Amino acid sequence: MSNIVTFAGANLPSVTSLALSLRKMESTSGPSGIVIIKMDRTGHWVFGADQTEVEEGSRWAVNPFSFVHGFIAWGDGEVLGEKMASISAPLPELDVAPPGAKKGWETQVGMSLKCISGEDAGMEARFTSTSVGGKRAVQALAVLIATQVDKEPTSPVPVVTLGKDYYQHKSYGRIYTPAFDVLEWVSITGGEPAAAAEPEPEADAPAPAGRRRRA
Repeated sequence: MSNIVTFAGANLPSVTSLALSLRKMESTSGPSGIVIIKMDRTGHWVFGADQTEVEEGSRWAVNPFSFVHGFIAWGDGEVLGEKMASISAPLPELDVAPPGAKKGWETQVGMSLKCISGEDAGMEARFTSTSVGGKRAVQALAVLIATQVDKEPTSPVPVVTLGKDYYQHKSYGRIYTPAFDVLEWVSITGGEPAAAAEPEPEADAPAPAGRRRRA
């Protein structure tokens, strides 16, 4: 496997100020063609509108320049407003929450990942979270990247597996939280991937063998 990962989007910034920017995540209370990835309430990682399960054991490269922080307002199962900025920039200014926002503005952090192995290799995804466990996982990964940049700035990209942890809630029982386990560190290049990814299946196409679409 190559030790260089290419992310979509040219003119990526240098790694000189990357560590400083990423450490801002510790105190922090999708583009077209990028799918949304998340962990559902049963502890399964899923992506896309059809909630396709992530292939077990797949490897994902995290774009160290993609970390964002900001706010989101949720209505009844829909996003009513979202204000996000790069972690290298201040938090966006807030105005009054949109009408119907159940919790007003909620703090949100996020990042982008690219699958580099298995059936979904080449697919890029966006992960964001407002939950305590999700934010902690993203913040912890950001600090790990900042430490790696200080030690070895030529290899700032963590290759991770998408795991899970959990804690026991008094009222709701077992609550699953994301876990990003770093397998190795690789280099990064700007521009488009050297090889085009496989065409995505049609929206109503069946899931690959062994994969489930979750309700």
